[in-house]
Amino acid sequence: MEWFQNVCQDFYNATIREDRYLAYLEGLKVTIQISFFAVLVGIVIGIIIATIRVSAKQTKSKILAVLSKICGAYVTVFRGTPVMVQLMIIYFWIFNTRGANQILIGTVCFGLNSGAYIAEIMRGGIESIDKGQTEAGRSLGFNGLQTMRYIILPQAIKNVLPALGNEFIALIKETSVISTIAVNDLMKMASFVTSRTYNPLPPYIIAAVIYFVIVVLLTKLLGIFERRLAKSDHY
Repeated sequence: MEWFQNVCQDFYNATIREDRYLAYLEGLKVTIQISFFAVLVGIVIGIIIATIRVSAKQTKSKILAVLSKICGAYVTVFRGTPVMVQLMIIYFWIFNTRGANQILIGTVCFGLNSGAYIAEIMRGGIESIDKGQTEAGRSLGFNGLQTMRYIILPQAIKNVLPALGNEFIALIKETSVISTIAVNDLMKMASFVTSRTYNPLPPYIIAAVIYFVIVVLLTKLLGIFERRLAKSDHY
C-alpha cells in the first residue's frame, strides 16, 4: 500500500499543504468571471450581427448589405481560426502592457470569439420565427427595427436560450488557454502549484475534476431550465 500512501501524499501536497487549495479557488473565480462576462459580450455582439444579417435579407438597404458582408467576414474569421491564435493576436495587439486587467483581457478575447458563434445561433433563432410575426408587427404600425426589437427578438431569444447555455459551458472549458498569457485562471493556478510541488499530475487532475464538476452541474441546471421552458410553452 506504499503506492497509495505516496498518491495521498502527492494530493495532500497539491491541496492542503501551505493552503494551496486557495490557489485553485482563486483561479476558479477568475475562470468563471471571464466566462460570464465574455458570454454577455458575445450575446450583445451576436444579437447585433444577427439582426443586421437578417434585416439585410429582408430589405434593400445598401448600408445594411455592406454591414452584413462585414459581419459575415467577422463570423467567418472568428469561427475559422483557432481561439489560441485569436488570443495571441488580440493580446499582443491590444493588451501588451503591464498591469492590464486580467478579467478585461479575457472578456475581450473570448467575448469576440463567442460573439461569432452566438451570432449564428441568434440568426437561426430569428429565422425560425414565422414571417407572419413580422407582418403582424407592421400591421400594428411598427417599423422594421421596432418589429425586430419588440416582437421577433424576444421570441428568438427564448428559442435559443438552451443553445446559449451550451455556449457558456463550452466557453468555460475554452478559457483554459488564457493561462498561456499569464492570466491567473484555474489552469494557471494548477501550473503554479506544480512549480511548488514539482509533480504536475495531481494539480492538473484536480483542475480537470473542477472543470468536470462545473460542466456537469451547469448541464444539469440547463436540463432543468429546458424542461421548465418546454412546460411553459404549453400554457
